[in-house]
Amino acid sequence: MHHGAATDIGLVRRVNEDSHLSAPPVWVVADGMGGHDGGDVASAIVVEEFAKLADGRYDPARGAEMVTAALTACQERITAYAGRQRESGAPDFTSGTTAVIAMLVETAHGPQWLVANLGDSRAYRFFDGVLSQVSVDHSLVQEMVDAGSLSAADAATHPDRNVVTRALGGEVSMEADFFHLSVPPGLRLVLCSDGVSGMLEEEQMAAILAATDDPRDAAERLVLAAVAEGGRDNATAVVVDVVGWTDENPYDSAQQRASLEQKLGVLP
Repeated sequence: MHHGAATDIGLVRRVNEDSHLSAPPVWVVADGMGGHDGGDVASAIVVEEFAKLADGRYDPARGAEMVTAALTACQERITAYAGRQRESGAPDFTSGTTAVIAMLVETAHGPQWLVANLGDSRAYRFFDGVLSQVSVDHSLVQEMVDAGSLSAADAATHPDRNVVTRALGGEVSMEADFFHLSVPPGLRLVLCSDGVSGMLEEEQMAAILAATDDPRDAAERLVLAAVAEGGRDNATAVVVDVVGWTDENPYDSAQQRASLEQKLGVLP
C-alpha cells in the first residue's frame, strides 16, 4: 500500500473541523459539525478511536464488528462531551461528525476492503481510469434523488444539500452502511469530505487521479483543486493505492546466491 492525505481549511470557514487518519490497515476521514469545539472535537474523537484499531487491536477477520464497536465508542464520547458543554452553560451546544472508514479485512474470498460510512463524506474507487462512488450519501438531498423528486444535477446546488440524515452525535441515526471491495493491484481508493466532492465534478477528480501517480500528490491536488473552485468548506482527501502483493517469506534469489558463494569460499 502507498497512501497520502491532505486537508485545508478552505476559503470560508474559520476553523478546520475535518480530521483524517492514515494508519495502515485503517484509513478515515471525518467531517465535523457544530462549529469550533463542536465539530473539530467530534471528528478528532473518531480519529482517536479508529487509531486504536491500528495500534495492536486490529483483527482482520472481525472487520465489521470492530468498526461497529469503534463507532459506538465514538457516539458515546461525542454525546458525553456535548452534554458536559451544555451543563457548563452552553445550552445550545451541538457536536457531531460524519465518518467514512476503509479497512483491510480477511474474508472467505481473501483480503478485501471494508468501507463504512455515516453522513456525506464519501469513498470512491478508481480503477483502470474509471472513478466510481462506493458509498451512498446519508443526506436529505440524496433521499430526494432516490425518491425521484430531485435530479442529481439539482442536488449539487440545493439549499439543503448539507443536511445529513445519519451522523455521529446529535439526534440522527448512527447506523453505518458497509461495502466490500476486492483489492486488485492498481486499485486506488479515495476517501474525502464533502468539501472535496461538493466542489469538484467526478470528471475533475478522475482527471487528477489519472494524471498523478503518487497518492500523496494526488490527495494534495484534490484538496487544492477544491479550494480553487471556491473552497466553501473544509476539504480533506485520503488516497490509498494497492501496488501489489508480497509473500510473508519472500525468497531473495540474489541474497541466497551470495550466501552460497560465501559458504563455498568464492566471496570473502
